[in-house]
Amino acid sequence: MSCCHHYELIDGKEHVFAVDPSAIRFGPGALAEIGHDARALGLKRVALFTDRGVAGLECVATVSAALRAADVDVAVFDEVRVEPTDASFKAATRFAAEGGFDGYVSVGGGSVIDTCKAANLYATYPAEFLTYVNAPIGDGRPVPGPLKPHIACPTTSGTGSECTGMAIFDLLERHVKTGIAHRALRPTLALIDPDVTRTLPANVVAASGFDVLSHALESYTAKPYTQRSAPDGPALRPMYQGANPWSDVGCVEALRRTGAYLVRAVRDAGDTEARHGMMYAATLAGIAFGNSGVHLPHGMAYSVAGLIRGYHPDGYPGDEAICPHGISVIVDAPSVFRLTAPTSPARHLQAAALLGGDVAGAGQEDAGEALAGSIIAMMRDTGMPNGITDLGYGEGDIAALAEGAYAQQRILANSPLPVNEDDLQNLYRGAASYW
Repeated sequence: MSCCHHYELIDGKEHVFAVDPSAIRFGPGALAEIGHDARALGLKRVALFTDRGVAGLECVATVSAALRAADVDVAVFDEVRVEPTDASFKAATRFAAEGGFDGYVSVGGGSVIDTCKAANLYATYPAEFLTYVNAPIGDGRPVPGPLKPHIACPTTSGTGSECTGMAIFDLLERHVKTGIAHRALRPTLALIDPDVTRTLPANVVAASGFDVLSHALESYTAKPYTQRSAPDGPALRPMYQGANPWSDVGCVEALRRTGAYLVRAVRDAGDTEARHGMMYAATLAGIAFGNSGVHLPHGMAYSVAGLIRGYHPDGYPGDEAICPHGISVIVDAPSVFRLTAPTSPARHLQAAALLGGDVAGAGQEDAGEALAGSIIAMMRDTGMPNGITDLGYGEGDIAALAEGAYAQQRILANSPLPVNEDDLQNLYRGAASYW
């Protein structure tokens, strides 16, 4: 779909889109090359962030050995929480501030990478915690300057955090997910080895894979960059700038690969083609949404995860209630895309087809149902919850869910159509169950 069809230039609106590429090395064996990169960055002492579940795996041993072989001193922080909180970010910051590090390495999923980003930020530019947190929940102040080098080594095929300037966490006192967003948070280098997905449990592959799907689909259907008001200067152009020709390329390929590989990767851990394919899809979607941004499903997901109270999926550590990010996103998605389809029916239909849906004979008026149906079919094939009811939510929770989602104004501003709290309540009602 060419930019001239979707991106009409309008007087007084944005005419420029920015491309902020990430430095990436992808392929089996990439992690063993980290010693070379640490030397190239002049690193002598690094903090290696991971979590206890990953700390004993081969990937951490490989990275640690390669760093030490390059004469880099390594101190390990393995207290990262799956689904981080403001408290866990603060604990990581204390470790970073006290360690005298000249660089950082993260080995793990999005929670590990995001925690490393936050620790780097607050250790480099100390401030009250809410200073850098997205408005209106926090002050939303920009990062004052460059951060120390950060080499990110993802171990899940989903978040794309290695390619973005986002760090997401639960704000415990508000029972809501939010984050910190700035280009300076983007890791210096991403080393992506798809072989690390061999040992991932099926439910983790499913949840992280649906995060890939949502990243790509939300970016592709986001408000076009040409519909934003022109900024007063280049420095004021938002990181989430809306759908644009650069992000479209990654979105389409990520959706194609997710449609081809996600169900296979969940069903068969030995399907190397599928698991490698999902890892590359995650990278493509991360590049895309780190440049264009997500919208309603992610905004709604933050309160779904933040208010969770009795749900604990297979494959995730610990005994406390948890809703993995990819699950909290995908349970909202079919409801959302039924609503947004009229804003770009051709894109919604194309996405449905890329995900494996049969759109033969479908007209523009069928776009929302076609895309919702494609997503729902994949959810059922991979054992995902049947909407937010399966997570323990009922009608009595709708107002609180919508209030938490409405606080995510930075994300909601990227929606292809405006929504208020009543609209969000209706979207949650539409996400109650799907089959």
